[in-house]
Formats: sequence, structure tokens, C-alpha cells
Amino acid sequence: MENSNEINAKIAKNLAYYRKRAGLTQAELAEKINYSDKSVSKWEQGNGVPDVYILMRLAELYHVTVNDLIGDNTAEQAQAYQTRTAGLHVLIMLLSSGIVWLIATCVFVALQLLKPGHEWWMIFVYSLAVNAVLLLIYASVWKYRMFNFVCVTALIWSVLACMYLTARIVSVHLGNDYSALWLIFILGIPLQVLEVLWVFFRSLFKRHKARKNAITKGE
Repeated sequence: MENSNEINAKIAKNLAYYRKRAGLTQAELAEKINYSDKSVSKWEQGNGVPDVYILMRLAELYHVTVNDLIGDNTAEQAQAYQTRTAGLHVLIMLLSSGIVWLIATCVFVALQLLKPGHEWWMIFVYSLAVNAVLLLIYASVWKYRMFNFVCVTALIWSVLACMYLTARIVSVHLGNDYSALWLIFILGIPLQVLEVLWVFFRSLFKRHKARKNAITKGE
């Protein structure tokens, strides 16, 4: 027969797992259920359990049952499922990226055969930006936040590379000087800084809102 500490520890493990699987921080979860992040932390440390109403809300939020949140070995089983899901996501992204590059290669070969002597290799540069957009969509849908950041960074610099190389090719054909075109890459510095600031202040705002909600509820 399990004692209360063992039950609390089991529920805590499940609550922490499903929150992480949903891609939520403790502060973000607290905001969604109108509780303080301290309460969420307390539950996940096994120093108490949510009431039935909160368990039902959490189950609805995570698309699981209440029994999943309080049952035996749920976290371990779900972890195995999450591992399989992550592997499937990686496979989907690899296959999608492969399709992008296959199409780019086919277009390159066709144009090179039909109209040789042009800078058709630029197709592969444009494919970098297209691939970054595709992976960014997946990262956003599946809530891979760090990968999302990497994809935005890749998109910024690949687009700038496209701009630079396209402008350089046009300048060469027109006989214009292109020595100053490298300045295009300076645009990437403020864009990268803005991305970092956006991620930082979004996280900060969510934590502030969660604390505000907790104060309102008197938690």
C-alpha cells in the first residue's frame, strides 16, 4: 500500500513530464490555469497535489486523462511515446528537407541543360531559405523552441545571402561596382538582436503575467 509521500511523488513526476511534453514552463502553465508558478513548482516537487478540478483542467490541456496524471508508470510510458514521436518528427523534417533539395537539384539540372552558362547554382542558395522556412513551420507547430530560434537565425542569414549574391550577379551583368554589397550582411546584426530580445521579453512577459494572476488569486 502506497503512503501519501509515494503517491505525491508519483503524481509530481507525471505532472512534470506532461508539462514538459507540452512545451510549457512552470510560469506558462501557471498562467494558463490561473495559478502561481510557485504552486506548480510545489506540485512537481511532491509537496502537495492539485485538487480534482485542476487535475481535470490539466488533463484537458495535455489531451490525456486524469488517470494518466495520477496512474502508475505513466511518465515512463509517456516518455517512451515521446521518444518515438520525437524520432518521427526528425524523420519528417529530414524527408521534407530532402524533398526540397531534390526539387532544387532537378530544377538546376533542367535549367543547366536547357540554358547553360547562367548562374543556376543560385537555386541552391534560395533553397536554403526555403528549407529554413519549412523547418521553422515544423518547429513552431511542434513547439521546439530552441530549434525555432535556430531556424529563424538560419532564415535571416540565408535571405541576406540570397540578397547579396543576387545583387552581385546583377551588378556583374550590368558592369556595376559590387564591392560595397557586403554591407547587406550588416542588416543581419539588428535582426539577430531583435530575435534574441523578442525571445527574452516574451519569456519575461509571460512570467510577469503569471505572477500578476497569482497575486490576483491571492496565491
